[in-house]
Amino acid sequence: MTDNPGILLTIVAFLLLLGPLVFVHEMGHYLAGRWCGVKADAFSIGFGKEIAGWTDKRGTRWKIGLLPLGGYVQFAGDMDPASRADPDWLALPDKERNQTFQSKSLGQRAFIVFAGPAINFIAAILIFAGLALVNGQPVTPAIVENVLPDYPSAQVFEPGDKITAIDGRQVEVLPDVSQYITYHPGRDVRITFERDGVSQTIDYTIAAEKFRDRFGNEFSRGVIGFDPVDPEYQPIEFWEAPIVGVKATIDTLENMITGLGQIITGVRSVRELGGPLKIAQISGEWLNAGIEPFIVLIALISINLGFINLLPIPMLDGGHLMFYGIEAVRRKPTDAAVQEWAFRMGLVLVLCFMVFVTVNDLVSFGLLGR
Repeated sequence: MTDNPGILLTIVAFLLLLGPLVFVHEMGHYLAGRWCGVKADAFSIGFGKEIAGWTDKRGTRWKIGLLPLGGYVQFAGDMDPASRADPDWLALPDKERNQTFQSKSLGQRAFIVFAGPAINFIAAILIFAGLALVNGQPVTPAIVENVLPDYPSAQVFEPGDKITAIDGRQVEVLPDVSQYITYHPGRDVRITFERDGVSQTIDYTIAAEKFRDRFGNEFSRGVIGFDPVDPEYQPIEFWEAPIVGVKATIDTLENMITGLGQIITGVRSVRELGGPLKIAQISGEWLNAGIEPFIVLIALISINLGFINLLPIPMLDGGHLMFYGIEAVRRKPTDAAVQEWAFRMGLVLVLCFMVFVTVNDLVSFGLLGR
């Protein structure tokens, strides 16, 4: 029996998750633009028909769109998603022209574009830092308590062994082991451990196991065959929290990149890629599990949003930054026709990906054949 939330809670959770994250992302662009003296014509959460909005004293239209799957900031002078200049901008008075996006230096434009993904990472760091202040940090050492007999680890490890490194990565506490193992099913790794004060290193293949959570979702994860132990936590100082937040964000980002690489190389199934429907389902489940799990999910999706937007795909922030990098090397902008072609191809790629992950969602829900 599964413990799935109802449709109403799922919708509410999805809006509580995606709405603030899109707002934070676009606010990064907006604030960076303001810092550089660029006027924003519109700030939208959602796409399509406006369902609510107002215009502030600076002339920015703040609005909510009908389709809550993203957002945008339209700066003065922008004509299209490729940020080409409006042909009439040169005819503007100097004061107005100096408030347009295209009037700014290459560095300023890059800063404005990068600020969106950057603030997503900052939001995750703050969330992880806050949770660390509330809950403390794990201090349980990575010592093997008991080895399960049905796993290859029973032939290698003994109770009392202390794991010190996996693939060269320092292991400090027990959660470091479980986190790395979980995200690397089927991978050959080199594990260093101490037994009776003597350091040893072995090659080990992490077992892959299908797992079903209490909501009925199935996924593959790595297991090593140790009895699970609940780690002990101790309070941390306020100044330590940002360090913990940065480390947690970097670890999460590394796991995301690892997972994407495993899907590309075929180690993991493309069926594990989820779209808006899957995110909505997970958001409802995690909110149903409690406020803290839902806050953790917000941090995870924020990192995911920042990472995806930095991919060098036209239409995404990373695509803009890619062209700015080319412009910096060539010392002149890429030809307008080339940019237009690239952004059209980028749009097609993004739309195809959205269709693919939506089909994945429908298949996982049993609404399409497997």
